[in-house]
Amino acid sequence: MNPKRLKDLQELQDLLGAQLRQQDLLNQSLTHTSYVGEGSESRLASNQRLEFLGDSVLGLVISNYLFDRHPELSEGQMTKIKAAAVSEPILCQLAQKLNLGNYILLGRGEETTGGRQRPSILSDTFEAVVAALYLDVGFEATRGFLISQFAGAIEDIKDQRHGQDYKSLLQEKVQEKTGKAPLYQVVQEIGPDHDKRFVVEVCLEERVLGRGYGSSKKEAEQAAASEALNALNSQPQE
Repeated sequence: MNPKRLKDLQELQDLLGAQLRQQDLLNQSLTHTSYVGEGSESRLASNQRLEFLGDSVLGLVISNYLFDRHPELSEGQMTKIKAAAVSEPILCQLAQKLNLGNYILLGRGEETTGGRQRPSILSDTFEAVVAALYLDVGFEATRGFLISQFAGAIEDIKDQRHGQDYKSLLQEKVQEKTGKAPLYQVVQEIGPDHDKRFVVEVCLEERVLGRGYGSSKKEAEQAAASEALNALNSQPQE
């Protein structure tokens, strides 16, 4: 592995708050299938198997968190909250906070078509990195990392109830404060027609309040409104 790649992996480990012994394992977790066989590292395996394992680790951690922290929730309620927490939009947001897109190894085709920002690639890579952490530093350290990443989102989902109309909530909040309505615009379309992803920004005049991703414009608008609500709710009260 060349020195630049090792430096990149160290930067990512600093963001993760964990130092892995197996740098090759972390590198594999960041290797998209499109990259395999293209470069000098032709023996490098893709992250698909790690993604499979990471999905299971993530599901166990979130299920355990809900079971321990919220004894008042029924099985059905926990199932819905867990499904929302591990959905592509949430995983994509967490991957973006870690700048995972900067570290993914992509093939030339994916690189030129915006693969580093594609929600499906980012969310899958996040799961693969979770598996790398689990295999290297163990379950407890991985659980601590995941709780730090997901706890806020899980509590928001629980309090706001999965499936709530975030667009309506945002409009009420913004109109109450400013008397104006937020506007939504599609700023990017990613992927082929059969697997299209939309990127939507919600704005108030020229100020961007939030950005969302989804497999439909409606889903992306809801994700953008959710992000905007979280940002507004975290602002200090006047």
